[in-house]
Amino acid sequence: MSTFAEFFAGGGMARSGLGPDWACLFANDKDKKKVASYQLNWGNAEITDKDVKEVSSTDIIGEIDLVWASFPCQDLSLAGGGAGLKGEHSGTFYPFWKVIEQLILEERSPKIIVLENVLGTLSSHDGEDFRAICRSYKKSGYCFGAVVVDASLFVPQSRKRLFMIGVKNDIGLNEALVSPEPIEPFHTKRLRQAVNQLDPNCRDSFVWWNVPTPPHRNVTFADIIEDRPTGVVWHSEAETARLLELMTPVNLAKVTAAQRSERRMVGGVYRRMRKDADGNKVQRAEVQFSDVAGCLRTPRGGSSRQTLLIVDGQNIRSRLISTRETARLMGLDDTYKLPENYNEAYHLTGDGVVAPVVRHLAHHLFEPLLSY
Repeated sequence: MSTFAEFFAGGGMARSGLGPDWACLFANDKDKKKVASYQLNWGNAEITDKDVKEVSSTDIIGEIDLVWASFPCQDLSLAGGGAGLKGEHSGTFYPFWKVIEQLILEERSPKIIVLENVLGTLSSHDGEDFRAICRSYKKSGYCFGAVVVDASLFVPQSRKRLFMIGVKNDIGLNEALVSPEPIEPFHTKRLRQAVNQLDPNCRDSFVWWNVPTPPHRNVTFADIIEDRPTGVVWHSEAETARLLELMTPVNLAKVTAAQRSERRMVGGVYRRMRKDADGNKVQRAEVQFSDVAGCLRTPRGGSSRQTLLIVDGQNIRSRLISTRETARLMGLDDTYKLPENYNEAYHLTGDGVVAPVVRHLAHHLFEPLLSY
């Protein structure tokens, strides 16, 4: 059985993705409510609510095959203030890496180190934050590569994330796991541009991980919607009518098309401030009917929660997305226990990693690397 440690663990979605053949030796998250959810699903043994700045290698017992770190994204995202790795939140990368350096000094180097974050990591501070992370891998004796994965390949949610994967230099790389050149869809133009800006010394340690694309997803957004949701209530007819009144003619045309589709259609609605014909800012409701939901985000920072518009012929209803539906969008099965409080559950799921993406990377990359 392979072993792992999970930093910034949240509700343990990386653990869910890795699966039962992986043994957790350590997990941390400073958010006590997230820790409570982790314990509710995985037990009390491995998780601590220590801030990563307070964690040391002595908190981790044993040899670790893989370290997973979904460090905070606020300072790297478009919605953030642009502080990058110098920011209060995303800057926790550095105390995390200090723990890695302690493990290396103790001759307990993790075989694989995985970092997950938003795509803003590639361009933050004109790419310098990405280059700093790459230099950390290089300096610590790891070859490394990256993939960009849109969770919509696995679940009905548009959620693009960067996964940086480093492997100890003394681990042999099966030639089937690397490509001599970047390959779509996981090596995007944006990633290639960031890699091209690495200094030659660092670029020598970069590899293009060769990950197969998954089978075609056969679950749509409408498939995960509950007929009798818990924790949310259907809007009144007047509330739904008001939502429609906020739509532009183009968005109303989308609703009309959904009514004519001869099947139930589910649209995700966001309220945005837009300029009208006179240049005045007005609130608009924008709807998107596709087989995927918009990216789940945490309520903090001004990100709005998703409203659903369910169209079945002439019948139009609306409501907030339920927390169980958000969990399904993260690839969690219905046995996963969620907080009873709506905002806490929404925050937990919106701040996590999509479990089937982790499973795909584990099956096609991590596990072959460890068995080679």
